[in-house]
Amino acid sequence: MMSSARVSKADEEHGRLLFAQGCEFVRGAASLDGIPTTRIPEVAFCGRSNVGKSSLLNALTGRKTLARVSNTPGRTREINFFRLGDRLMLADLPGYGSAQVSNADSARWTELIFAYLRGRPNLRRVVLLIDSRRGPLPQDVEVMDLLDSSAVSYQLVLTKIDKLKPGELAQIEAQTAEESRRHGAAHPELFVTSAEKGEGIAQLRAALAALAPP
Repeated sequence: MMSSARVSKADEEHGRLLFAQGCEFVRGAASLDGIPTTRIPEVAFCGRSNVGKSSLLNALTGRKTLARVSNTPGRTREINFFRLGDRLMLADLPGYGSAQVSNADSARWTELIFAYLRGRPNLRRVVLLIDSRRGPLPQDVEVMDLLDSSAVSYQLVLTKIDKLKPGELAQIEAQTAEESRRHGAAHPELFVTSAEKGEGIAQLRAALAALAPP
């Protein structure tokens, strides 16, 4: 059964130290040929357009401009790679499901994302972001099905929880947990976050730091 994540203070400190290290942009890849080769563990951030991937990355690393933040859905058109202290590679994937991009562009980005997810041997975890104001939508469930079939472990993270009242958030958490129980590759813990308020950021850092080598 999925539960809200709990981590120790020691693990939070480990996560803080890792994400305080230098984080440099490696490259943006618009095709599989452009994806960099690496031997370090990789974590990919995936979600619907405008779900808050860039804001979450900036909050995790304590930087305001590591990843570009835009209110325009579909703005990220490449997989952007960042190296965190030579211990973890972070991949910011293009958002899916935007109605403001052409069908051809949407199909091309979707094909790139799915090809990447299926064929990245050092990919340790996918962080699948769900907008807490909406809960898991059909396209989110499609991605979960793909990750299940590819045996790629993924972590569900609710974003923008500062936009909800406590009762509303509890309802969305329960709905997300119910959906998660249908998926074999979903990690059993749910992270609830607000990039704007900093809620849940330390806990998520700790979980991701556990994937990095000592």
